Amino acid sequence: MNIFRKIWAIYGITVFFILWTILMPFYLIAFLLFPKSWTKAIIWFSHHIYTRLFFTLILVRIKIEGLEYLDKKKTYIIVSNHLTALDFMVNARAYPGVYKYLAKIDLVKIPVFGFIVKKLCVLVDRKSRESRVKSIAYLRQTLKDGYSVFLYPEGTRNETDAPLLPFHKGAFSTAIESGCPVAVQTIVKIKHVSGKASGLDLFPGTIKVVWSKPISTEGMTNKDVLKLKEKVEAIMREQLVVDC
Repeated sequence: MNIFRKIWAIYGITVFFILWTILMPFYLIAFLLFPKSWTKAIIWFSHHIYTRLFFTLILVRIKIEGLEYLDKKKTYIIVSNHLTALDFMVNARAYPGVYKYLAKIDLVKIPVFGFIVKKLCVLVDRKSRESRVKSIAYLRQTLKDGYSVFLYPEGTRNETDAPLLPFHKGAFSTAIESGCPVAVQTIVKIKHVSGKASGLDLFPGTIKVVWSKPISTEGMTNKDVLKLKEKVEAIMREQLVVDC
């Protein structure tokens, strides 16, 4: 069985890169020639067509619960747990609208890929206070433009046996500074499909994703960051226990 999982993982990686190679020229042309107003449509295609095609080809189904809690007319700061290399595809497939990832500005240095990242992500530069202020201003404009923003509060993939890694405060201070509600997404059943945070491990099956009721940040200040962080962590932990 382990051999099959490794073979299926190689197949999954191959499918991903074949699709990416086919679509890369279209992304470049679209971002270079199409007006800025088309960006949202391009991201929607990535989140809802590309991901559906990918998961169909690798025989993985995404079961989503709690979509009724999300208002399509609102923008959110979206947070999720992070276990496997599949997560970023699962995150996108599970959200009914479009969002931009909050990413480190260093990613733009990667040739070609960096150009795509610059268009699809909100880039953060924490080297100086001035850079951070500019990043926050851009983030707020992104939200005003109708995009939600996605962050992993754990900061990296969880390669431990613990249900969650300790949360960083960044996602929650960002939510309070922006004034947007926090949409909590929990990936609760993925280990049977991709059980390791690193290495070759993939198997056909169903992944379950649960949305909890969004948390309003209205009236919150920086003094509430810790309380908000703990509340979101408790929601995810409870969901992981219920669906373990």
